[in-house]
Amino acid sequence: MRIFGVILAGGEGRRMGGVDKALLPLAGQPLIAHVLDRLEPQVERVLISANGDPARFGRFGCTVVPDARPQGPLSGILAALLKAGESGATHLVSTPVDTPFLPGDLVPQLLMAAKGATGGLAYAADPTGDHPATALWPVMLAPALSGFLAAGEAKVTRFAAAQGAARAVFPDPRAFANLNTPEDLALAEALLKGTA
Repeated sequence: MRIFGVILAGGEGRRMGGVDKALLPLAGQPLIAHVLDRLEPQVERVLISANGDPARFGRFGCTVVPDARPQGPLSGILAALLKAGESGATHLVSTPVDTPFLPGDLVPQLLMAAKGATGGLAYAADPTGDHPATALWPVMLAPALSGFLAAGEAKVTRFAAAQGAARAVFPDPRAFANLNTPEDLALAEALLKGTA
């Protein structure tokens, strides 16, 4: 089993004022650096799913994979599945770029949950709800996902349900908190500094 990771950095950051969310500073580092620090030790290699100039991510040492046709997170996941498959990976773990508090046991817990899933797909959940963009994807799901997107579908939850995905439940409600607004960013900053 060879597991790659992908950080989904293709969002438009509208609620952050249209800035490149991945590069927003958080506790002195770009937001993406926090996610990379949490994900990288758990996988063989990390890809970044993003459109636009890939050079802006050059300092992170990850291959940047653009969407073939932007349709939200699933198109980024498909592009990363195809790239990971070309490189010999069997699985891909995806997570959004705005989740700086990912658990250190993310991948093992997803793998354990996936054993009970029909198609081997498992996504994260916590007491606040489901987080389907943080998930373990078998590379062999690429053709099914490609067909799903070609049919005009784009909802992660709908694809996950169609594949009989399993839920990996984590106890910490902050583990998958998305930083969508300047207020969210300020709270994360306070948490990291121990002042919240």
